[in-house]
Amino acid sequence: MALLIGDTAPDFEVDSTEGPIKFHDYIDGSWAVLFSHPADFTPVCTTELGYTAKLKSDFEKRNVKVIGVSVDPLDDHKRWSADIEETQGTALNFPLIADPGRVVADLYDMIHPNADSTLTVRSVFVIGPDKKIKASFAYPASTGRNFDEILRLIDSLQLTAKHQVATPVNWKSGEDVIIVPSVSDEDAKKKFPDGWKAVKPYLRLVPQPLD
Repeated sequence: MALLIGDTAPDFEVDSTEGPIKFHDYIDGSWAVLFSHPADFTPVCTTELGYTAKLKSDFEKRNVKVIGVSVDPLDDHKRWSADIEETQGTALNFPLIADPGRVVADLYDMIHPNADSTLTVRSVFVIGPDKKIKASFAYPASTGRNFDEILRLIDSLQLTAKHQVATPVNWKSGEDVIIVPSVSDEDAKKKFPDGWKAVKPYLRLVPQPLD
């Protein structure tokens, strides 16, 4: 059965380019992004991992640990890392899990047999400090992911976990947010004393909370 939002992210213990990892211990109070790529020494994956490495400070300021995974062995990961640095201009700076036994791939349903029976698709799981899955999605091997969108998603997840708000279409950090319908106007006056814009009774826009 596929993992759903709100499920506990399965724990695992595997080797990586940064040594052995026990996943739940590795998260240790942080958020995490676990993402799979189909294979080492492939073009799209090379661009994805290089770009993710360039976003290291962006993930760190959000208290997010990034982990990549594929079904290739550790030696291939280490050799491929040199190609990533050479072609993308940034060295790999996050763990890349070696999963030749498909332990992680099977736990997280990263192999979709109708696409490929052996290689992982481009799965992404955003996991909270409580070890719960907060968001997930999958792309085919042919399409590189938008990691700026993953950062935007994390901004929304972290904001809405702290405040009783939701984020509208195409929202970016700093823009107005929506007071969730479960908050009455009476309670909203206490929570948002500066008021809000009521487009409809169920659509109340308010500046993004800053704390």
